[in-house]
Amino acid sequence: MNAAIVGTVLPSLQQLGGMRVHRTLPTRGVAMVGPFIFADVFGPAPFPSGPGMGVAPHPHIGISTVTWLFSGAIHHRDSLGTSAMIRPGQVNLMTAGRGITHSERPPAAGAGDIPTLWGMQTWLALPDSLEEMAPAFEQQTSLPVVDANGARATVIMGSIWGETAPTTCHAPTLHAEIVFSPSGSITIESVATERAVMLVEGAAELDGTPLQLHALHLLGAGHQPLLGSEKGARLMLLGGEPLYTPRHIWWNFVHSSPERIREAIVDWQEGRFPPVPGDQGEQG
Repeated sequence: MNAAIVGTVLPSLQQLGGMRVHRTLPTRGVAMVGPFIFADVFGPAPFPSGPGMGVAPHPHIGISTVTWLFSGAIHHRDSLGTSAMIRPGQVNLMTAGRGITHSERPPAAGAGDIPTLWGMQTWLALPDSLEEMAPAFEQQTSLPVVDANGARATVIMGSIWGETAPTTCHAPTLHAEIVFSPSGSITIESVATERAVMLVEGAAELDGTPLQLHALHLLGAGHQPLLGSEKGARLMLLGGEPLYTPRHIWWNFVHSSPERIREAIVDWQEGRFPPVPGDQGEQG
């Protein structure tokens, strides 16, 4: 048995916005990894242009959403008036706080973007003191990259391998993409109490143990295992420090207070969430 791997969360299959989704969080027995409370890998799937495609306007409270693409593009709009195109190598961080509405659509026809959409979206629960903060949005297009030993690692959030991402962290957070060439390897440093790795393409091993595709492999605190690949692979690393107040989750709402979630449900049903400028179609 591999001492570095203390648990494995198998994915469930979902359908979202016309795409196949592998979901690992939340799951029974593992509520969170650091601040991460939700983790989806979607696609690869064709994502043709058109106003009816994609994810219609829908609300969130109590979280930040992190969108990271491997291929394709998404047009993000939100109730703050943001209109931003998400592309590979860029991270979009949308903080819902007390409430935000957003949509995720394909690029307009003729925009020249690859129509095959493939990526990962995670939700980060906000710490108690920031659950009701003002909503915000940021896009980081220049992220630090570590390139050595056949591994190319992009630091999306937090600090590891001597690099720190510029992305805002509302709580201690670790997030990175690792792409291996054949025979590549990298050590997963012990920079966070809770860490997990997910294989999203190819084949890889952690201290010699093969990893299962789309499963979330939980790492023991303090271990610094060697992650490697003989033939090439792509993986996602996520983690951080635990939030010790339990979180409740219903649909798109996350909060420490179930009463606050019930209030948000009524607010959405009665139209009190702000609209998304430029996307006034159906609601999600």
